[in-house]
Amino acid sequence: MIEISNVSKSYGPKIAVQDLSLHIPNGELFAFLGPNGAGKTTTIKMLCGLLFPTTGTVRVGGFDLRSHGDQARALVSYVPDQPFLYEKLTGREFLQFTADLYAMPRDRAAEKIDEVIDLFHLDEFVDDLTERYSHGMRQRTVFASALVHDPKLLIADEPTVGLDPKSIRELKTLLRKLADSGTTVFLSTHTLDIAQELADRIGIIDRGRLLGCGTMTDLRKHAAMDGNLEELFLKITEVPGVEITV
Repeated sequence: MIEISNVSKSYGPKIAVQDLSLHIPNGELFAFLGPNGAGKTTTIKMLCGLLFPTTGTVRVGGFDLRSHGDQARALVSYVPDQPFLYEKLTGREFLQFTADLYAMPRDRAAEKIDEVIDLFHLDEFVDDLTERYSHGMRQRTVFASALVHDPKLLIADEPTVGLDPKSIRELKTLLRKLADSGTTVFLSTHTLDIAQELADRIGIIDRGRLLGCGTMTDLRKHAAMDGNLEELFLKITEVPGVEITV
Protein backbone atom coordinates (compact mmCIF):
# COMPACT_ATOMS: atom_id res chain seq x y z
CA MET A 1 0.00 0.00 0.00
CA ILE A 2 2.80 2.43 0.92
CA GLU A 3 6.04 2.54 -1.06
CA ILE A 4 8.53 5.18 0.02
CA SER A 5 11.69 4.73 -2.05
CA ASN A 6 14.94 6.57 -1.30
CA VAL A 7 13.09 9.72 -0.29
CA SER A 8 14.82 12.87 0.91
CA LYS A 9 13.19 16.21 1.66
CA SER A 10 15.08 19.44 2.19
CA TYR A 11 13.98 22.91 3.23
CA GLY A 12 16.80 25.00 1.87
CA PRO A 13 19.96 23.81 3.64
CA LYS A 14 17.99 21.83 6.25
CA ILE A 15 17.47 18.13 5.52
CA ALA A 16 14.21 17.01 7.16
CA VAL A 17 14.15 13.46 5.75
CA GLN A 18 17.18 11.64 4.40
CA ASP A 19 17.14 8.59 2.11
CA LEU A 20 14.01 7.08 3.65
CA SER A 21 12.68 3.79 2.29
CA LEU A 22 9.58 2.10 3.71
CA HIS A 23 7.35 -0.59 2.24
CA ILE A 24 4.11 -1.18 4.14
CA PRO A 25 1.62 -3.76 2.81
CA ASN A 26 -2.16 -3.79 2.87
CA GLY A 27 -3.62 -4.46 6.28
CA GLU A 28 -0.54 -3.62 8.34
CA LEU A 29 -0.72 -1.42 11.42
CA PHE A 30 2.59 0.44 11.29
CA ALA A 31 3.75 2.69 14.13
CA PHE A 32 6.08 5.54 13.16
CA LEU A 33 8.05 6.86 16.12
CA GLY A 34 10.64 9.54 16.69
CA PRO A 35 11.58 12.51 18.86
CA ASN A 36 10.20 15.96 18.10
CA GLY A 37 11.75 17.27 14.89
CA ALA A 38 12.77 13.81 13.71
CA GLY A 39 10.99 14.05 10.33
CA LYS A 40 7.68 12.37 11.14
CA THR A 41 5.43 15.27 10.14
CA THR A 42 7.33 15.85 6.89
CA THR A 43 6.96 12.16 6.04
CA ILE A 44 3.23 12.25 6.77
CA LYS A 45 2.76 15.35 4.60
CA MET A 46 4.51 13.58 1.73
CA LEU A 47 2.23 10.55 2.20
CA CYS A 48 -0.80 12.84 2.02
CA GLY A 49 0.48 14.64 -1.07
CA LEU A 50 0.80 17.95 0.80
CA LEU A 51 4.55 17.99 0.11
CA PHE A 52 6.63 16.40 -2.62
CA PRO A 53 10.03 14.82 -1.94
CA THR A 54 13.17 16.57 -3.08
CA THR A 55 14.41 13.20 -4.35
CA GLY A 56 12.87 9.74 -4.43
CA THR A 57 9.28 8.58 -4.89
CA VAL A 58 6.22 8.13 -2.70
CA ARG A 59 3.46 5.79 -3.88
CA VAL A 60 0.14 4.90 -2.27
CA GLY A 61 -1.82 2.01 -3.73
CA GLY A 62 0.62 1.96 -6.64
CA PHE A 63 0.00 5.63 -7.52
CA ASP A 64 2.85 8.11 -7.47
CA LEU A 65 1.80 11.08 -5.34
CA ARG A 66 3.57 13.48 -7.72
CA SER A 67 2.14 12.27 -11.05
CA HIS A 68 -1.14 10.62 -9.95
CA GLY A 69 -1.96 12.53 -6.79
CA ASP A 70 -5.75 12.54 -7.23
CA GLN A 71 -5.90 8.75 -7.49
CA ALA A 72 -3.57 8.29 -4.52
CA ARG A 73 -5.36 10.80 -2.27
CA ALA A 74 -8.71 9.15 -2.98
CA LEU A 75 -7.40 6.11 -1.05
CA VAL A 76 -6.19 8.09 1.97
CA SER A 77 -7.66 9.60 5.12
CA TYR A 78 -5.58 11.72 7.47
CA VAL A 79 -6.38 12.45 11.12
CA PRO A 80 -4.06 15.26 12.30
CA ASP A 81 -2.92 15.79 15.87
CA GLN A 82 -5.04 18.97 16.07
CA PRO A 83 -8.56 18.16 14.86
CA PHE A 84 -9.95 20.79 12.47
CA LEU A 85 -13.66 21.36 11.91
CA TYR A 86 -15.66 24.08 10.18
CA GLU A 87 -17.21 25.60 13.28
CA LYS A 88 -20.39 26.91 11.65
CA LEU A 89 -21.30 23.41 10.52
CA THR A 90 -22.89 20.77 12.69
CA GLY A 91 -21.09 17.47 13.05
CA ARG A 92 -23.56 15.84 10.68
CA GLU A 93 -23.05 18.58 8.09
CA PHE A 94 -19.28 18.14 8.38
CA LEU A 95 -19.63 14.40 7.76
CA GLN A 96 -21.79 15.12 4.70
CA PHE A 97 -19.25 17.70 3.51
CA THR A 98 -16.53 15.05 3.73
CA ALA A 99 -18.65 12.54 1.80
CA ASP A 100 -19.24 15.18 -0.89
CA LEU A 101 -15.49 15.83 -1.19
CA TYR A 102 -15.07 12.17 -2.15
CA ALA A 103 -18.09 12.31 -4.51
CA MET A 104 -19.91 9.55 -2.64
CA PRO A 105 -23.41 8.70 -3.90
CA ARG A 106 -26.04 10.20 -1.61
CA ASP A 107 -27.56 6.91 -0.49
CA ARG A 108 -24.17 5.38 0.27
CA ALA A 109 -23.07 8.55 2.08
CA ALA A 110 -26.19 8.56 4.25
CA GLU A 111 -25.61 4.92 5.16
CA LYS A 112 -21.94 5.50 6.08
CA ILE A 113 -22.69 8.67 8.04
CA ASP A 114 -25.21 6.81 10.19
CA GLU A 115 -22.66 4.03 10.64
CA VAL A 116 -19.83 6.28 11.86
CA ILE A 117 -22.17 8.30 14.10
CA ASP A 118 -23.07 5.07 15.83
CA LEU A 119 -19.47 3.81 15.85
CA PHE A 120 -18.09 6.92 17.56
CA HIS A 121 -21.16 7.60 19.73
CA LEU A 122 -21.77 11.02 18.19
CA ASP A 123 -25.56 10.95 18.36
CA GLU A 124 -25.80 13.15 21.48
CA PHE A 125 -24.07 16.12 19.83
CA VAL A 126 -23.79 15.47 16.07
CA ASP A 127 -26.51 18.03 15.28
CA ASP A 128 -24.91 20.79 17.37
CA LEU A 129 -22.55 23.35 15.84
CA THR A 130 -18.99 22.06 16.10
CA GLU A 131 -17.85 25.36 17.66
CA ARG A 132 -19.38 24.03 20.89
CA TYR A 133 -17.45 20.76 20.86
CA SER A 134 -14.83 19.78 23.42
CA HIS A 135 -11.46 18.50 22.17
CA GLY A 136 -12.56 14.90 22.66
CA MET A 137 -15.79 15.50 20.74
CA ARG A 138 -13.82 17.13 17.93
CA GLN A 139 -11.37 14.22 17.81
CA ARG A 140 -14.17 11.67 17.58
CA THR A 141 -15.92 13.66 14.84
CA VAL A 142 -12.73 14.02 12.79
CA PHE A 143 -12.08 10.27 13.10
CA ALA A 144 -15.64 9.56 12.01
CA SER A 145 -15.20 11.79 8.96
CA ALA A 146 -11.95 10.01 8.11
CA LEU A 147 -13.78 6.70 7.78
CA VAL A 148 -16.82 7.89 5.82
CA HIS A 149 -15.35 6.97 2.42
CA ASP A 150 -13.80 3.63 3.51
CA PRO A 151 -10.14 4.62 3.01
CA LYS A 152 -7.55 2.04 2.09
CA LEU A 153 -4.92 3.95 4.09
CA LEU A 154 -5.63 5.69 7.40
CA ILE A 155 -2.90 8.03 8.66
CA ALA A 156 -3.35 8.99 12.31
CA ASP A 157 -1.08 11.51 14.04
CA GLU A 158 -1.31 11.34 17.86
CA PRO A 159 -4.91 10.10 17.69
CA THR A 160 -5.41 9.54 21.44
CA VAL A 161 -4.61 13.12 22.56
CA GLY A 162 -7.56 14.55 24.48
CA LEU A 163 -9.51 11.30 24.64
CA ASP A 164 -10.73 9.75 27.89
CA PRO A 165 -9.63 6.21 28.82
CA LYS A 166 -12.83 4.61 27.52
CA SER A 167 -12.51 6.37 24.17
CA ILE A 168 -8.83 5.41 23.95
CA ARG A 169 -9.69 1.75 24.48
CA GLU A 170 -12.42 1.92 21.83
CA LEU A 171 -10.05 3.65 19.41
CA LYS A 172 -7.35 1.02 19.91
CA THR A 173 -9.89 -1.71 19.23
CA LEU A 174 -11.05 0.11 16.10
CA LEU A 175 -7.53 0.61 14.70
CA ARG A 176 -6.74 -3.06 15.18
CA LYS A 177 -10.06 -4.06 13.59
CA LEU A 178 -9.42 -1.80 10.59
CA ALA A 179 -5.99 -3.34 10.01
CA ASP A 180 -7.35 -6.86 10.39
CA SER A 181 -9.99 -6.08 7.75
CA GLY A 182 -7.36 -4.94 5.23
CA THR A 183 -7.02 -1.19 5.84
CA THR A 184 -3.42 -0.04 6.21
CA VAL A 185 -2.97 2.08 9.36
CA PHE A 186 -0.01 4.44 9.62
CA LEU A 187 0.16 5.55 13.26
CA SER A 188 2.44 8.32 14.50
CA THR A 189 2.52 8.59 18.28
CA HIS A 190 4.63 9.42 21.31
CA THR A 191 2.57 6.96 23.39
CA LEU A 192 4.96 4.03 23.17
CA ASP A 193 2.85 1.54 25.10
CA ILE A 194 0.05 1.94 22.53
CA ALA A 195 2.53 1.41 19.69
CA GLN A 196 3.93 -1.70 21.38
CA GLU A 197 0.43 -3.07 22.02
CA LEU A 198 -1.03 -2.48 18.56
CA ALA A 199 1.64 -2.33 15.88
CA ASP A 200 2.59 -5.16 13.57
CA ARG A 201 5.85 -3.33 12.85
CA ILE A 202 7.49 -0.23 14.23
CA GLY A 203 9.73 2.32 12.52
CA ILE A 204 11.99 4.66 14.51
CA ILE A 205 13.21 7.84 12.84
CA ASP A 206 15.61 10.47 14.18
CA ARG A 207 17.27 13.45 12.52
CA GLY A 208 15.58 12.47 9.27
CA ARG A 209 17.01 8.96 9.09
CA LEU A 210 15.27 5.64 9.71
CA LEU A 211 17.24 4.00 12.51
CA GLY A 212 15.08 0.97 13.22
CA CYS A 213 12.25 -0.87 11.51
CA GLY A 214 10.68 -4.21 12.33
CA THR A 215 8.73 -6.19 14.87
CA MET A 216 9.50 -5.94 18.58
CA THR A 217 11.52 -9.14 18.21
CA ASP A 218 13.50 -7.58 15.36
CA LEU A 219 14.20 -4.42 17.30
CA ARG A 220 15.29 -6.31 20.41
CA LYS A 221 17.60 -8.47 18.36
CA HIS A 222 19.30 -5.61 16.58
CA ALA A 223 19.50 -3.40 19.66
CA ALA A 224 20.99 -6.37 21.53
CA MET A 225 18.72 -5.90 24.53
CA ASP A 226 15.56 -7.41 25.94
CA GLY A 227 13.63 -4.29 26.88
CA ASN A 228 10.22 -2.82 26.25
CA LEU A 229 9.63 -0.34 23.44
CA GLU A 230 10.50 2.66 25.59
CA GLU A 231 13.90 1.20 26.44
CA LEU A 232 14.57 0.22 22.83
CA PHE A 233 13.50 3.65 21.59
CA LEU A 234 15.80 5.45 24.01
CA LYS A 235 18.75 3.27 23.14
CA ILE A 236 18.27 3.56 19.38
CA THR A 237 17.74 7.32 19.38
CA GLU A 238 20.24 8.33 22.06
CA VAL A 239 23.35 6.25 21.30
CA PRO A 240 25.55 7.97 18.67
CA GLY A 241 26.36 5.86 15.67
CA VAL A 242 23.64 3.24 16.23
CA GLU A 243 21.86 2.54 12.97
CA ILE A 244 19.54 -0.43 12.68
CA THR A 245 17.80 -1.67 9.55
CA VAL A 246 15.62 -4.71 9.17
